[in-house]
Amino acid sequence: MDHSIRASTSAASSTRIVDVLVPVALNQAYSYRVPRGMELKPGDVVCVPLGPRQVVAVVWAENARPAPRLHNRLKDVGEKLDVPPLREELRSLVDWVSNYTLSARGMVLRMTLRMGENLGPERARVGVRLVGEPPPRMTPARRRVIACLSDGLLHGKSDAAREAGVSAGVIDGLVDEGTLATEVMPPPPPPPAPDPAFAQPQFSRQQRSAVDAMRTLAANGSFHTALLDGVTGSGKTEVYFEAIAETIRRGRQSLILMPEIALTGQFLDRFAARFGARPLEWHSELTPRTRARNWAAIASGAAPVVVGARSALFMPYADLGLIVVDEEHDQAYKQDDGAHYHARDMAVVRAHIAGIPVVLASATPSVETEVNARKGRYQRVALPSRFGGQHLPHIEAIDLRREPPPRGRFISPRLADEIRNAVERREQALLFLNRRGYAPLTLCRACGHRFACTICDAWLVDHRFRQRLVCHHCGFSTPRPRACPHCQAEETLVAVGPGVERLQEEAAALFPDSRTMVLSSDLITSVETMRSELNEIAEGRVDIIIGTQLVAKGHHFPRLNLVGVVDADLGLNNGDPRAAERTFQLLNQVIGRAGREQGRGVGYLQTHQPDHPVMKALVACDREAFYGSEIASRERAGYPPFGRLASLIVSAGDRPSAEGFARKLASIAPIDERIQVLGPAEAPLAVIKGRYRFRLLVKSLRNVDLSDYLRQWLAVAPKTRGNLKLEVDVDPQSFL
Repeated sequence: MDHSIRASTSAASSTRIVDVLVPVALNQAYSYRVPRGMELKPGDVVCVPLGPRQVVAVVWAENARPAPRLHNRLKDVGEKLDVPPLREELRSLVDWVSNYTLSARGMVLRMTLRMGENLGPERARVGVRLVGEPPPRMTPARRRVIACLSDGLLHGKSDAAREAGVSAGVIDGLVDEGTLATEVMPPPPPPPAPDPAFAQPQFSRQQRSAVDAMRTLAANGSFHTALLDGVTGSGKTEVYFEAIAETIRRGRQSLILMPEIALTGQFLDRFAARFGARPLEWHSELTPRTRARNWAAIASGAAPVVVGARSALFMPYADLGLIVVDEEHDQAYKQDDGAHYHARDMAVVRAHIAGIPVVLASATPSVETEVNARKGRYQRVALPSRFGGQHLPHIEAIDLRREPPPRGRFISPRLADEIRNAVERREQALLFLNRRGYAPLTLCRACGHRFACTICDAWLVDHRFRQRLVCHHCGFSTPRPRACPHCQAEETLVAVGPGVERLQEEAAALFPDSRTMVLSSDLITSVETMRSELNEIAEGRVDIIIGTQLVAKGHHFPRLNLVGVVDADLGLNNGDPRAAERTFQLLNQVIGRAGREQGRGVGYLQTHQPDHPVMKALVACDREAFYGSEIASRERAGYPPFGRLASLIVSAGDRPSAEGFARKLASIAPIDERIQVLGPAEAPLAVIKGRYRFRLLVKSLRNVDLSDYLRQWLAVAPKTRGNLKLEVDVDPQSFL
C-alpha cells in the first residue's frame, strides 16, 4: 500500500503541469497536464478540452507546484498548434489591460486570438478545371459552367459557381461526369512588400523639420511618445510615413491604427503611392479566410506594415517597432462592449511594454494628449500650416436668431446663396448634420402621439429611404404606418426636426440642377460601395454632399471649397463633460475638408449660440483659446486628465431590481477621502433593449489607483444573479 502511494506520488511529480488561459469571460487560468513528448512553453497556442468542447487557448505559465490531489483530475493538453507563440510582450499587455480595466483576462486574450478554429496552417483550397467532354445530359446551368471554364485554367470551386450563377452541386455533378477535374490550388503569392525608397516625396521646409523628428524617433527605436500636431491639410500622413519608412529599413513591423479602417480607401491609395504596395489590413470586414491569412502574416513577421481598427492593437506581431495612432482624438477608439478599453491609451501602454516609439497624430488633439504635450510628457511635432501654401478655411457664424431659415426649412437664406454660388463656380459644397435618417421624431398632429421604441427610452428615427422607423440604440425597426396607431387618424403623421435624408430633400428643392449624395453610416451596404461613392465625390461627379460625421474622417475632396454646418449646436447640450471638446474637434475636422487644393475654403456655422466659447474659438481660428479655456475648466472640476473617472452601470429587466442593487452597491463602497462615489442615478438613457439602467460615477484624484479601489469594492459586493448585470468602465467616454 505504502509502495503504491509512493509510486503514484512519484508519477505525479514527474508530470508537467501548465496553466492555460482560455478566451472566455474568466480571469483565472486553468491547469492542464502536458502529454509526454509534447514540448510546451509560455506563449504557445494550444487546443485544450473545456467542458464538452475543444477550445484554442494559450499556455500562460509553468505550474511548478500543483496540488498533488488535483493530478488525476486534470485533463491533458490536446494539441499544440503550428503557429508562432504569443510573445511575452503581448502576454504582459493582456495582463495589464485586464488589471487596469477590470475585464476578465480571458476576454482580453480573445482579442489576440481572433481566428479561433481557423488558427493553424491554411486549409488547401480546391479548384476545378475543364478536362473532358460535355456530359450527355446538358442543362442551362451546366452550359454556363462549361462556358465559364472554357479557358482551360484552374478556377476556385466557389468562384466558378458564383461566376456561373449556379450551386456547388452543379459543379460536383460535372466532376462526377468527368467533364471537370478537381485540383488543389496553389496558395496565393505573398503581396509585395512596401519599399521605403519607392517614391521619395518633396517636403516643404516646415515639413522637413517634422520629417527629421519622425525619422529620429523611429531610428532610436526606444519608448517615446510624440504628438504629430498638424492642421487639416498639413500633410501629417506623409510625414509619419517617413517614420514607417525608417522602421521598414530596420526590418521591423509598423502598426497604423485608424478610427474606421473600412472607410479609408484614399489612405490605402496614398500608402501605395509612397511605398509601391498596400499595407496589410485588419478590420471586421475581412473574410474569415483573409483574416486567418493576415493573422498568420502578422505573427510570422511577413507583414511589414499593418493598418487596422482598434482590435489590430492586440495582434501577435513578430517584431513590432512602431505604432501610429491616426486621428488620436476620435471617439471610435473607445470600445464599450466586452473589454472596455481606449485603443489610443492602450497603444501607449503597448509601446511602453515593448520599448518602442508611438506617434499620436491629430489636427485637434484630445485634451488629455494636449495636456501631456504641454507638460512635456509627449514630444510635440508641429505642422502649423497647410501643405502647398493653401490657406485654412475662413469661418463665419450664421446667427439663426437673426437669419432663420424659412418655416419648415433648415438651410438659412445666406447659406443657400453661398452654396448656389459655389456650384455655379463648379466647386463642391458639403452640408453637415450629425443626425442619421430623415427626422429624429415622428408625431401625430391629431392626438400628439410620439413614436417611441418599445424597449428603449428613445424616439424612433424616421428613415425615409428605407420606409422604416428605427431605434438607433437597439436596432428595433417597424414600417412607417399610414395611420396613427393611437387615434387611427390618417395623413396626420409629421416629421419633427431634420436628418440628412430630409436635408437632401431640401437641397434637391433648392438646387434642382445639382447632383447630391448622402454619406451616412446607415446607408453603407459594403466597404466597396462606400469607397466607390467617395471616389465619385473626389472625381467631381457630385455637386453637393450631405453627410454625418462620416465625412470628417480624413477624406480628401479636391473640389470641395464650402462647408455648411446646419446645426452647429447639436452636440453642446447633452450634459457630457466632453461635449465642448467633441463639438470643437468634429466641426474643426469637418470644415477642414474645405479648400485643400485650390481656392480658399470657407465654413458656415448655423448656430443659436454664436457667443458660445466653442463657436467663438472656431470663428476666430483660435485653437489655443479653446484649449486654454477647456483645460482650465477641467482642472477646476477635477475631470480627466486632472482626475480619474470610472462608471458603474447596473441594469436589469425591471426597474426595482436595478435600482435596489445599485443602492446596495453604493452603500458598501469603501471610504476613501480621495474618492467620491456619486449616485446611483437613473442613466440618461434609462432603458436600452428592455433593460433598466442605473449609474454610479466614481471620481478620484489623478494619483489614485482607481482600478485597485474598484477591485476591492467589487470583491465584497453581492454577486449579480438572474437578469442583473454590472458593467465597469474605467475612463468612460460615454455618459449615456
